[in-house]
Amino acid sequence: GDHVAVYPTNNLELVDKLASLMDINMEQVFTMTNVDEDSSKKHPFPCPTTYRTALSHYVEITALPRTHILKELSNYTSDPVEKAKLEEMSSTTPEGKALYQTWVVDDVRHITHILEDLPSCKPPIDHVLELLPRLQPRFYSIASSAKVHPTSVHICGVVVEYQTPTGRVNKGVATTWLQEKIPTGEGEEMVCPKVPVYVRRSQFRLPNRPQTPVIMIGPGTGLAPFRGFIQERAWQKSQGKPVGPTVLYFGCRNKSQDFIYQDELEEWEKDGLLTLHTAFSRDQEEKRYVTHCLRETGAAVWDLLDQGAHLYVCGDAKMMAKDVRNIIGEICREFGKMSETEAETFVKKLESQKRYSADVWS
Repeated sequence: GDHVAVYPTNNLELVDKLASLMDINMEQVFTMTNVDEDSSKKHPFPCPTTYRTALSHYVEITALPRTHILKELSNYTSDPVEKAKLEEMSSTTPEGKALYQTWVVDDVRHITHILEDLPSCKPPIDHVLELLPRLQPRFYSIASSAKVHPTSVHICGVVVEYQTPTGRVNKGVATTWLQEKIPTGEGEEMVCPKVPVYVRRSQFRLPNRPQTPVIMIGPGTGLAPFRGFIQERAWQKSQGKPVGPTVLYFGCRNKSQDFIYQDELEEWEKDGLLTLHTAFSRDQEEKRYVTHCLRETGAAVWDLLDQGAHLYVCGDAKMMAKDVRNIIGEICREFGKMSETEAETFVKKLESQKRYSADVWS
């Protein structure tokens, strides 16, 4: 249930494009010092360094610039029309906000795109480095058990790549970078690429007693921590420990394309360790999601909750996690014979007892 933080490197083609737009010598060494006397850090990132290193490792060049950055950029724009556009987007007028929404947010324009589309905007690199946010680590749920894989950490992610309304292709910083980190050679000759990471502990963990039932709801890459959970329970079973019911609700678009870890899950199901409920939303006329499976198996879910089961939700916070919580409330009302107030109190009690845990992102 822990997370691994990955420190990625920005796309080097994008770094070079940004450098050429600003006409800078990438090997130039510089030091940036905080002028704020009260600042806890003397430098915003490790210094001295080169412009290449700073743009590759220390600043977020694909983040959408906030309005205050556009205001600063307008000071370095010579064309009156382009300057006015940046000033309007950084204003608080309804027109300015609407233009920012369409031109920056909807069109997904980051700093490089803005400099490409407003050729008279020529900010100095030092000010750009000061304005851009620091490049943050990306967190992934660990998709393996330390009992089974003591010397490695598995992660499960979708490589982000999409076309924007302006016809450009945007790529996810970390997933695109990780995609190419493939070991070469075999056995003792194997050379593994190095990736800077650290592990962040999480409260999202299996119950202490292996016989406690667990219900896991993880569509898409929300499956990641549950693969680790099931590996752990398979290991506990192999050690002769009594392992309680282990139930997984997994969903994706198409069984033939997106059913990640299918072989492993079906093997655990065949071994009697796992009860697997799947929903493939696009494989039939009517869309079908994990929430449908959950409703259909309401009686079994209630029986497990009544036996002290722990329930886990992982994945998209926008809709799925909220829907699941509502359905658990419905199940408590229908099969636990509770009123609406009692059901809500029951779910809140599960949460406070750490029997209902969510690891969600939006």
